[in-house]
Amino acid sequence: MDEVRDRIEKELASVMDRLRQLGGAVVMEEFPGALGDNSPLADPVDKAQVRGDREVGLATRGLLVERANRLAEALDRLRKSEYGICQECGAAISPLRLKAMPEVTNCIRCQDRLERTARQPADADTAVLKTMRKRNPRRLRRSGGLFSPTA
Repeated sequence: MDEVRDRIEKELASVMDRLRQLGGAVVMEEFPGALGDNSPLADPVDKAQVRGDREVGLATRGLLVERANRLAEALDRLRKSEYGICQECGAAISPLRLKAMPEVTNCIRCQDRLERTARQPADADTAVLKTMRKRNPRRLRRSGGLFSPTA
């Protein structure tokens, strides 16, 4: 278990280093007045580029923070002797899955089921559209519906 803990701690340290690097860049960009009318970035294209870069940086930081939290939770589960046990079904999580993603909490079977369940509303919408197509295909054709009358 020491090897697993060391690997998780190493990944967590790596994520934290990356967060520190990103944090410095964002602070510089968010300096008050950096995008004012008198700045060298008065061009709308330059402003859009800076805003786009800032958004990418913030999204990346958000993902890294989430990963850091999941890795910290994995260390907590390891201390409680709950690491590697699926939180859904209680079965052991594959060592290969844990090696690839040490922060996972579910076995592959339960994770697949959870992801399929999350997608069900979209499937229900598709079923409604198919029913509508059967009832009135001409209306869907005129309105540019998703389904053609021959599908």
